[in-house]
Amino acid sequence: MSFPFPDVSNAPISELISLRGRCAVITGGAQGLGKAIAARFAEAGADLLLLDLDEERAHAAAEQLATRYGVKGLGARADISDTEAVATAADLAVAELGGIDIWVNNAGLFPNAPALEMPDVMWDQVFAVNSRGVFLGSREAARRMSAGGKGGVIVNTISTAGFQVAFPGMAAYVASKHAARGLTKSLAVDLAPLGIRVLGVAPSYVPTEGNIAAAREAAEAAALAGVEIPPVDVMTQSRIGRLGTPDDIARVVLFAASDLSLIMTGSTLLADAGETL
Repeated sequence: MSFPFPDVSNAPISELISLRGRCAVITGGAQGLGKAIAARFAEAGADLLLLDLDEERAHAAAEQLATRYGVKGLGARADISDTEAVATAADLAVAELGGIDIWVNNAGLFPNAPALEMPDVMWDQVFAVNSRGVFLGSREAARRMSAGGKGGVIVNTISTAGFQVAFPGMAAYVASKHAARGLTKSLAVDLAPLGIRVLGVAPSYVPTEGNIAAAREAAEAAALAGVEIPPVDVMTQSRIGRLGTPDDIARVVLFAASDLSLIMTGSTLLADAGETL
């Protein structure tokens, strides 16, 4: 069996890191990590489709990056847990941008509740987005990548919760991220013959709009249950003397999506400042 991955050993760094001529789809792309990833991709030359539940914010982010970096930028609303919505978004990328070369499954939910008090609906919602959504996005992207005959790269935002449990009340989130990490491995095996690489990036806590709100909600829920959650700066065991920034994570995702990481598939890169050592 022939695997369509070239040897790029003689390519210059500028060519290896470039995404010029490629189309990238990013879920949860309107703010936070998703927008930071989109900014680095646009700087590297990629055309963008940003998917988000907040359609207006997705449009605004895509327009801003397109203007700044001279690339094509589209924003669209998509519920990534809905099969038809994901397929429609993938078709939009093909129709408007010419195909899909990179798909980043970045959108996620981070609710918190003690296991004995967690309602079924919370568990189901977390898995619908953090696990099912990763599968749906990967499947629809891979179908169009393989149809285009060029292959591509799928990058999944995993979290250090795919490796460890930071504090109580994370049963749904931790389980969903372990599932996404396992899915990254399995998809890498299934898709390699099609020229598609699959990688995960696992950030520790990074202060974004969504993460700050989720951390606040987690602390409030824990307090009601009589459980104390330490402040973020205490529970994050950074070895570099600071919390990560969205751009810290975006640069790792850019590495994963570019030809710099061409030898890699199936791995999940810890972008955690050494937290999980």
